[in-house]
Amino acid sequence: MEQKVLKPAEIVEYTIQAGIGKVAGSFQKLFILGIMAGVFIAFASEGSNMAAFNLFAVPESYGLGKALAGSIFGTGLMLVVLAGGELFTGNTMILAAVCEKKVTVAGMLRNWVIVYIGNFVGSVFIAYMMAESGLFTSGASMLGAVTLKIAVYKVGLPFMSAFFLGIMCNWLVCLAVWLSYGAEHMIGKIFGIFFPIWLFITSGFEHCVANMYYIPAGLLIKGNEAYASLSGLSAEAIASLTWGSFFINNLIPVTLGNIVGGGVFVGMAYWYSYKKC
Repeated sequence: MEQKVLKPAEIVEYTIQAGIGKVAGSFQKLFILGIMAGVFIAFASEGSNMAAFNLFAVPESYGLGKALAGSIFGTGLMLVVLAGGELFTGNTMILAAVCEKKVTVAGMLRNWVIVYIGNFVGSVFIAYMMAESGLFTSGASMLGAVTLKIAVYKVGLPFMSAFFLGIMCNWLVCLAVWLSYGAEHMIGKIFGIFFPIWLFITSGFEHCVANMYYIPAGLLIKGNEAYASLSGLSAEAIASLTWGSFFINNLIPVTLGNIVGGGVFVGMAYWYSYKKC
């Protein structure tokens, strides 16, 4: 059977209709599906780290490690799109429906807040279970050390760096969602998601929901002396990793960047190109 592929103008219409449906969801539905999406992205985060942590630890193989991690991470968005989930970063494209005046700003913000909180709950839940599972001792505790280094690096980013990394990340994430909307069958959706997500992870961009796993995971294990020693981080660097630095130094600028990258540079840009030009 020939697979139907939507043209970009048709994907705009699909995105608008998807936005209408998302905004109409009940609190319970959005919150539960938000938790599920947070869980899926956290699974992708921990699994990609497990695959590549030994490569991250060596400067000469760092890029190869990112490429390997990226090849696994796309599973998270595949689960969101195909199994069902509500992901804040993808939902930034509801802005297209707002521009079309089919959705109110208040309705969009309601969706964003409920889904964002759900994503946070799901992601932190997996971080907690990972910390309790003992899996961070993998590779003679190097997985824990690398997890701690990643968290410290992320909270140490300058505000504007985190913001721009967030823009570039969700530009690619929403293009992955966009391509999945254009495919009719599951295999087409999988391929549409895989390559942009592989590129985003390999590039080292910042995704607010993934960071809801990466940074809490580091916070939950920062007191482990073996991980701290193997990480090579100074006591001052580890002390800088706090819940406050997580929210202020990373989550806020990355979230703002993600909104611009997905909502403006994908949702609004394609809406304007195919609806107004």
